Amino acid sequence: MTDYADAAGLVERSASALVSGIPAEPSDDGFFGPSSVTWRMSGDASAPVAGLRALMIQALHPLAMAGVDQHSDWRADPVGRLAATSAYLATLTFGERAAAERAASRVRRIHERVTGVDPETGQSYAASDPELLLWVHAALVDSTLAAREKFGTPLPPGDADRYVEEMVIAAELVGVPAHLVPDSLAALAEYLTWMRPRLRCTAAARESMAYLLDPPGLDIGVAEIWQDIREATLISLPDWARAEYGYSAPELTAARRVEIRQALGVLDAVFLGEPGVLEARQRITLRMRAAARA
Repeated sequence: MTDYADAAGLVERSASALVSGIPAEPSDDGFFGPSSVTWRMSGDASAPVAGLRALMIQALHPLAMAGVDQHSDWRADPVGRLAATSAYLATLTFGERAAAERAASRVRRIHERVTGVDPETGQSYAASDPELLLWVHAALVDSTLAAREKFGTPLPPGDADRYVEEMVIAAELVGVPAHLVPDSLAALAEYLTWMRPRLRCTAAARESMAYLLDPPGLDIGVAEIWQDIREATLISLPDWARAEYGYSAPELTAARRVEIRQALGVLDAVFLGEPGVLEARQRITLRMRAAARA
């Protein structure tokens, strides 16, 4: 088993990453804007479950996982990698168009250098391959919806379809042609079903996800909450994905759902206590309210 660095500073660095992506005085509304479903999805308390679920689904693509395993320094600084991803998503969602384009350009340049061979399948990979990028995108979109459905604020009718459609631009920005990207719930479900035969749990996926489900070095309070997030993530996974990893999940009773939602609320309150987070959230909320009135 590889020795990983611990996850100390997870909340602090994730909060800083969010704040960095939300402009104080934006010159435009970015690619989504305050009236979008995407803005509302990003502020839901179920986000930690969505993020962990997305990583677990993404890791089941052997070539996507091989790229992370062979080229990432996340063993030495796992929290830094997660924070960098959070900063990118915040900039993409809430940042001005120019800022989002610059962030996406940096990601594309990094991907161009990530190539290799997966030791388990013997297949070569390139992180800039639109098919791999599409898998990462679809897993994130699907996980955001799944986590919110089970543990977040219910979406009004039609908003899930709107969210999938809005997020097409996110895939385009990292290099996926728009015509390849699912733009509805039905199209997303069809794509995920089509991908199933290509997926498997490699040794790298099993090892890295075991770390994320039980990261060492968390503050005591956050560590307790993380166990609820861990269970919520396993519950939210589709049966086939959970079986690939060899995990089981308890039945989600009404009482357990309430407990998990309370834990997510506590974590969100801790997050709000970090420098700059409350102010950044307030800026977003005010812009959303202004858009709703308009």
